[in-house]
Amino acid sequence: MSDHFIVVGGNALAHRLTVELTTLYDAHATAIVPPEETPHTVQITKLLGAENTTVDATVTEDSLRSAGIERARAIAFVDGDDRTNIHAAMRAAALRPGIRIVIRMFNQRLGRHIAQLVANCAVLSASATAAPAFVNAALSQPHSVTAGGRALWVARGANIDMRQTPFLIADNIDRDRPAAIDMLPEVAARSRTQEWMLLQERSPRHAALQFLDTSQPSISPSAASRLVWRATDAWRFFTSAKLRTVLISAVLMLLISITGIWLLARPFGWAVYESLLDVAGSAVPDVYGEPSGVGGVSQRVFQVAITLSGIVLMPVVTAVFVEGTAARRSVRTRQPSAGLRGHVVIFGLGNAGIRVMARFRDLGVPVVGIERDPEARGIAAARGLDVPVVTGDHPTDEALRRARVGTARAVVAVTGDDVANLEAALEARAINPDVRVVVRLFDDDFAKHVYQEFANTASRSVSYLAAPAFAAAMMGREVLGTLSVLRKVLLIAEVDVEDGSELAGLAQRELDRPGLTRVLAIRRSGSTSFDWLGADRGRVLVPGDRLIMAATRAGFGGLIGRVG
Repeated sequence: MSDHFIVVGGNALAHRLTVELTTLYDAHATAIVPPEETPHTVQITKLLGAENTTVDATVTEDSLRSAGIERARAIAFVDGDDRTNIHAAMRAAALRPGIRIVIRMFNQRLGRHIAQLVANCAVLSASATAAPAFVNAALSQPHSVTAGGRALWVARGANIDMRQTPFLIADNIDRDRPAAIDMLPEVAARSRTQEWMLLQERSPRHAALQFLDTSQPSISPSAASRLVWRATDAWRFFTSAKLRTVLISAVLMLLISITGIWLLARPFGWAVYESLLDVAGSAVPDVYGEPSGVGGVSQRVFQVAITLSGIVLMPVVTAVFVEGTAARRSVRTRQPSAGLRGHVVIFGLGNAGIRVMARFRDLGVPVVGIERDPEARGIAAARGLDVPVVTGDHPTDEALRRARVGTARAVVAVTGDDVANLEAALEARAINPDVRVVVRLFDDDFAKHVYQEFANTASRSVSYLAAPAFAAAMMGREVLGTLSVLRKVLLIAEVDVEDGSELAGLAQRELDRPGLTRVLAIRRSGSTSFDWLGADRGRVLVPGDRLIMAATRAGFGGLIGRVG
């Protein structure tokens, strides 16, 4: 098969994936895009040329042939819904048996079955790949990638732990000049001694890979806090605002009247007894002109107040149960509780929002969703996860206030609209200046300005985080994960040394290439564990060795060609 690749789709991921293949892997690519013109389809056509771009809404056999499926090495379906991508993938597999097929699917459970059904197929979820980065950014927790049984994360400056075995991966880190960051700097490729001496400075301009300490304290809220939130949620679920006002007023009048009767030298138990009878309408009033057997005019006043309160109280209690029953049928999700503290507000419950929401729930972090479309798929997901959601076309600031952003720990804006996400971030910051904000942004220049202008803010791009994994899957290799240094991305991958590959016969140090690749660990042929110390960098690689590599996008593109 040739180095010809096909990308099917016209969204942000299709755009990023096309850039990955053509500029970083130096591969020839064609695209099948939908007829609706978008900024992404325009950029894909500009990058590939009109002669390498086919317009088709349904991905027919003719469009697949026009894109060159007979000579293609791999094809990726990254647009449309799961069903559309599956049908198109099966059509491609029938036209070109043995072609490498990569499918973007939201339903990961179904995806595992499809990967077994379709030959030479990989199924990935862009939102699932990117969700951990959003969650960790919101919690100010390090994002980690598991490799060789260890969790790796990026530490900077004072956070670098010299008691571990850190690997220098970035130098010249400057928030105001992210393009100047030196990834996998040359000093790291020379010797471990020089690398350690540089890292001991623990300068903020250095970043290193090190192991994640799994003994970190839990971020779950206390049981008492969760109990308070549950009680408040139940109170709000069973009663509306009007019923709560009437109910509280009636109860307050009842308590005042009981206290008044008690203060008329009645025993407390007797005062409660008479009051309950009055509420039930069973009291016997005095007869005018006959001697009173009760506490005089004062008690009569209290009994009248109790009776009137009872007239209101009993129907309201009945209404609460009736309204609660109706609410179960009509309300799709419960509303945020007034007692919420330390929660995360997710603005937008699309594919990415659902993944981020589920991950927060797995961590035990309380979540509130905001979704303008009451029929969105995220509403059903939120109901299944018992997550409160603010729905409806409210102004952004009003929706955030309903979501209790004033007491939230973070806001994650993950709609597909950069402007809407930025608006949510600005409105949230106006309501709560201390809230942590994570914004989903596609445009790199936009993200750069956000970094420069706003403190306690992070930006992430789903397509930017997911594209390397899709490109690697098209090459026949899978990336374990991505780690970021500001907007720079580092890929972590496992690479096997196979018979006939260019890696066999090379010394390990020859793969430590500044700005491109770095060997983090090696599992020697016949061994069952990885060696992370990397002491014998002069050892010659043999078939059967497995390497854990850190690579930039360009470095990984070159590495793929040497592996096969």
